Amino acid sequence: MDMGVIEVDLFSEEVDSTDHPEAVKLRALLEELAEEYHCRLLSFAVEQGTVSFSFDDDVLTAEILNILQRQEPPVTN
Repeated sequence: MDMGVIEVDLFSEEVDSTDHPEAVKLRALLEELAEEYHCRLLSFAVEQGTVSFSFDDDVLTAEILNILQRQEPPVTN
């Protein structure tokens, strides 16, 4: 089964590695979430603020995608 990679522009461009403190926090959160769903975090990458990650669980991946799709775009004046 081919698991999808989730890619999100989450941080400023200065966050450009998995060693950055913000990325470290996010990875820990994702690993905790995977543990709760009895699955594994398969991949995690950060490049210029964009985070890419995947799990070996379609249900968790679908739930995260649903949450991301429900997010309202920021309001600009």
